[in-house]
Amino acid sequence: MANYAIGDLQGCYKEFQALLLQVDFNPSKDHLYLVGDIVARGPDSLACLDYLYTHQDSITVTLGNHDLHLIANYMLDKPANPKDKLTALLGSAKLPAYIAMLKQQPLALWLETEQVFISHAGLNPAWSIEQALQHAQFAESCYQGENARDFFKHMYEQHPGLWSEQLNEFERFRYIVNYFTRMRFLTLDEQLELSYKGSITNATAMMPWFEHPKFTTFKQHIVFGHWAALEGVTNHANIHALDTGCVWGGKLSLMELKNKQYFSANSTDFI
Repeated sequence: MANYAIGDLQGCYKEFQALLLQVDFNPSKDHLYLVGDIVARGPDSLACLDYLYTHQDSITVTLGNHDLHLIANYMLDKPANPKDKLTALLGSAKLPAYIAMLKQQPLALWLETEQVFISHAGLNPAWSIEQALQHAQFAESCYQGENARDFFKHMYEQHPGLWSEQLNEFERFRYIVNYFTRMRFLTLDEQLELSYKGSITNATAMMPWFEHPKFTTFKQHIVFGHWAALEGVTNHANIHALDTGCVWGGKLSLMELKNKQYFSANSTDFI
């Protein structure tokens, strides 16, 4: 029995299957944790979701921004961005079942045995792991509840700069979702920076979230995706960036969680 984590699939089904073959993944005894962004931009989001649906007892996804966007568009009956290459998926008769499966997935996980925290974009340094899981559970109750459509309507409104007990439930949902699925940089006063799209070397008055002083003494492991430009490098032995840009011509990365051993499959298509 083994537990694995794998980076952003984004429709890269061939590389996904190559990695599972490489580690001899056995869904009858192994478990696969996907850090999110299963769909969008790559060649075969439908095949990726179909595999997860078929093997869902052996798979857990921490939802990414593209996954939530798919759910939101479905629930709000909005068209997809043509760049996301979702025509086949959106035309599938099984789409409602795929959406139902995704809605049951969490935003964050803590694996006690491996001492690993998993989410799509990382861990807000203002939160302990326990606090992060509590926030994740609140957001999960929003997108899994009977009023989920209302929460998705408000998901893309302006990010609340500061956490406050005075935030309404839609603002709290948006604040939490943004940290778990969109976080890359923080300002020097530790607020989420969502507008900057450049490189780390050119960033001023901001820092990558994992460079916050908190993480100099952080003992647990963090596994995340979302940030392909890092190319898997954080310079922290216990902070693991698994989005290595397969959909952009890089590679798909997987880590065996007990021994922290890495595996990869090169992109078969440059998109």
